[in-house]
Amino acid sequence: MFQAPYDHPLNLTMQALLTFASWSIALALFAAAVYKSRQQKTPFYVFLILAGAVAALAEPLYDVGFKLLFYIPGQWTLFTYAGIPQPVWTISGYVTLYSGPALLICERLARGMDKRTFWKWAGVTLLASVIFESVGIEGGTYTYWGPYPLRLFEYPLAVGILETTFVMLFCACANAYRQRIPAGWGLVGLLVLFPGVFYFVNFGIGAPLLVTIGLSPPSPALAMAGTAASIAIALSVLEVTARYVASATAPARARSVETRDALPRNIRADSL
Repeated sequence: MFQAPYDHPLNLTMQALLTFASWSIALALFAAAVYKSRQQKTPFYVFLILAGAVAALAEPLYDVGFKLLFYIPGQWTLFTYAGIPQPVWTISGYVTLYSGPALLICERLARGMDKRTFWKWAGVTLLASVIFESVGIEGGTYTYWGPYPLRLFEYPLAVGILETTFVMLFCACANAYRQRIPAGWGLVGLLVLFPGVFYFVNFGIGAPLLVTIGLSPPSPALAMAGTAASIAIALSVLEVTARYVASATAPARARSVETRDALPRNIRADSL
């Protein structure tokens, strides 16, 4: 498929399911963020959620670059940019897919994270991306219509790896930002950090992929080479980030172990 399928029918049932399910999850995540922020006396977690919601408004730029089209006929549209309509679950989708994992990962980073745990979280994030996007694609609500190689359930795996790289790198940057500005309105900078990391990863690391799937005429060999290059760069960035996180959060891990070891044995066992 090398042309945007503007006339492709939209699965109206799946549209309703994604809309109500994603907004329910997004509101639950926001409530959890408010609770954590009040508990820890910092708006950090609230801004994590808001960062994803605000960044979703720039989704059409991503759609153009990555040749993504939300099927149009019957769509509940939030707004239209350059002839590309955005569904009403764009904002809730960003919160669910990006801010949700960030909420959990950043909380874990504050306690310290070793390299092995970092890669486990990266794996969980990748799995979540594959599931979320495969449901949307196979359910008939949108498609990546470019000549992507390495698809799983019509979902380009390179896109999933880039999404995972973004989430993990953003969390590392957000945690470092929080260490310098732990509370107050200075944390509003997360609303800028989110799209900054998002477009650095997707349009920077993803550049070889984007250029080669956009060639005219299409070249399957070059598309594969560009995809492989972007995947290799993304994995390298993840490895560097994992080493940074393990080093930067080592003191927090040490304090966590000391606190655990200071507890009575029966309490320590319960806490595990």
